[in-house]
Amino acid sequence: MPDQTRLEVALEALAPGRVQSLRLDGDRASVILDATGLSGEGQKALEADARALLAEQGAGEVRVLLTSDRVKRQLVAVASGKGGVGKSTVAANLAIALARAGRKVGLIDADIYGPSQPKLMNVEGSKPQARQKTLIPVPTPYGVPLLSMGQLVAADQAIAWRGPMAAGALAQLAEADWGACDTLVIDLPPGTGDVQLTMIQKYRPTGAVIVSTPQDLSLIDARRAIDLFAKAGVPVIGIVENMAGYACPHCGEISDPFGSGGAEAAARELGLPFLGRIPLDIAIRTASDAGEPPAAGTGPHGAAFTGIATRVAAWLSKGAPHAADQ
Repeated sequence: MPDQTRLEVALEALAPGRVQSLRLDGDRASVILDATGLSGEGQKALEADARALLAEQGAGEVRVLLTSDRVKRQLVAVASGKGGVGKSTVAANLAIALARAGRKVGLIDADIYGPSQPKLMNVEGSKPQARQKTLIPVPTPYGVPLLSMGQLVAADQAIAWRGPMAAGALAQLAEADWGACDTLVIDLPPGTGDVQLTMIQKYRPTGAVIVSTPQDLSLIDARRAIDLFAKAGVPVIGIVENMAGYACPHCGEISDPFGSGGAEAAARELGLPFLGRIPLDIAIRTASDAGEPPAAGTGPHGAAFTGIATRVAAWLSKGAPHAADQ
């Protein structure tokens, strides 16, 4: 005779978050599973695995019902024209702040050659599981499931891939089992290369957030990224100015090693929303290195990211174009 509690635990381990109900009547077991976000093959695999598990646990007759609510999933690409502007930090904190605002958010680290999200999200060493060759995102302490190439290769292993291999890796991350997530934040590599083109052409982001420092060189490259999205018909949600102003920890004097207001001025010139600025502060760097994103806390730096997320959420809630049924 199957045991109710044991079956519930086993089913939850098999399909985390997907078990809606389990009913036992003698040796007859009836289970309802949420198959939202799964492909046809994924649904078949989930049903087969559930049937096999229930039979192994002693059920003589097994009934499995799959339900699926189509999710209006919006993709937010976080991009920059060049590296070193803090794009990944902005992406991680944006994802957390959106989740804290009530969205069901997943995070894709599409920076194939330089993945940093496992460290930022405090899940270094965690490996994703797979069901029928479909990856299952790794849960993080901040309520934002994550998939990253940094979870699939050794930390010190160089990823020397040509374009098609990188595009194939992106497909594994984007087509994973994201379940009920209604928003995916995508941390793109810097620049305008193969991964960006694949993401735009195949997955059609709802909108893009551009990250730049105030300095002229970064803004030139940021304009290139903006131009790429514009030509592809992907709306730019707005521009974030990172590393804007440095407060001396000893005297409190504010200096601007990367300039001041450049990204805001560029946004105004281009007719794009300015989403906010993040200061150049060692506290952000040390918190990020420790896997403690400021957006997860209540300090002033967290508030800066929350403000940016509020503006992004408002833009998404207006029924932004290119939202895709997944």
